[in-house]
Amino acid sequence: MELEFFCEPGSQGTWFEHWKSERLAWHRKYSNHPENFRLRPHEEKELAHYADGCDDIEYLFPWGWDEVEGIASRTDYDLKQHAKASGTKLSYFDADKNDPATGKKGWRFVPYVIEPSLGLTRALLCTIIDAYTEETLVDANGAEKTRTVLKLHPRLAPYKVAILPLVKKDGQPELARQIATMFRKKGIKISYDENQSIGRRYARHDEIGTPYCLTVDQASLVDRHVTVRFRDTTKQERVPIEEAVLTIQANLDSLA
Repeated sequence: MELEFFCEPGSQGTWFEHWKSERLAWHRKYSNHPENFRLRPHEEKELAHYADGCDDIEYLFPWGWDEVEGIASRTDYDLKQHAKASGTKLSYFDADKNDPATGKKGWRFVPYVIEPSLGLTRALLCTIIDAYTEETLVDANGAEKTRTVLKLHPRLAPYKVAILPLVKKDGQPELARQIATMFRKKGIKISYDENQSIGRRYARHDEIGTPYCLTVDQASLVDRHVTVRFRDTTKQERVPIEEAVLTIQANLDSLA
């Protein structure tokens, strides 16, 4: 997954620093362990003959630090090679800039390129490794059990909310489907799940990284309140249906 960013000759150093900072911040933003990402500048012997700078963004995988993304300052090599092979001029004319060589207004130049290049499968792998968590919990009887949870950043979770009727009768599925429609109208990706016990459903959605579970029970039909369960803490909170929708939407929007 590559991006070629074109800039004026002489400005490539500034833009190189900009893209290194932006790309490292992007990786860290979605990580539970931002300290596991770092920039490693290439040594001179590693640089391509046309590059005047290159850094790798590395992640601390279980086997050690390894590259996820490379960011290179490739000078004007790319466009000159394309122009040479195609016979087409690939220069840019800026009528408002003075030509550094002549001092006269109007500057024609071949743009320099900064190229961030991300390994898609590597990025996915480090995201899964970063999110995968095993926790030891103590149940109501004092027994220890292991909870497996994928602590994905909510923006990366396939489903943002699981809508769960406590039982498949007494009008609970009908209300749960109405709530599911409310979330869909807000553009929020949800999963409707009514199979197996509520505990098994919580565990299932922990394992796929769903940030919020919203449970409809018999009381919900009377007071229009639902129980919201938070994936990372397992804490539960009973709130009005409309408040649950608005609060979850606000939380997701704040993470954009």
